[in-house]
Amino acid sequence: MKKIYLIILFLVINFGGLALGSWFMGNAVTDEWYTNLNKAPWTPPGWVFGVAWTFIMICFSVYLSYLFTFRNSNFVKTLYGIAVILNISWNYVFFNQQFASLGFVNIILLTILITYFFITFGDDKLRHIKYLLLPYIIWLCIATSLNGYIVFNN
Repeated sequence: MKKIYLIILFLVINFGGLALGSWFMGNAVTDEWYTNLNKAPWTPPGWVFGVAWTFIMICFSVYLSYLFTFRNSNFVKTLYGIAVILNISWNYVFFNQQFASLGFVNIILLTILITYFFITFGDDKLRHIKYLLLPYIIWLCIATSLNGYIVFNN
C-alpha cells in the first residue's frame, strides 16, 4: 500500500512539474525566436516530446517509490528536489528567457544528476528497478544534444 501511495505522490509531483514547466514555456515553441533557430536534424516532431515525457515520468515515479521505500533520507530528498527544480527551470531558462547556453548547463546538470541516481542507488534491492531510469537518461542525452546543437550552431 505504501508503494502505491508513493507512486501516486510522485506522479502528482512529476506531472505537476511538467505542467509548471510547460506553463513557464508558454507558446515559445511557436515564437519567432525558437522557430528561427538552426535546430539539429535529429530534432523529433513536437508530439514525441509529450509521449516521451509521459512515459519517462511514469517510470521515474515508480522508481522513486522504490527508492523512497528503501532509502528515504534527507540526502535523497534533496537530490530529488534539485532534479525537479532543474527539470522545471530548463523550460523557463531556455524558452522563456531564451538563454540557450544557460539551458545547456541546466540540462547537463540534470543529466548528471539522474545518472547519479542510476549509479549510486542501483545496488541491492534497487538493482533491477534502477533500469526504470534508462528512458529518462536516454531522453536527457538526446535533449542535451539538441540544446547543444542550438548553442553551437546559432
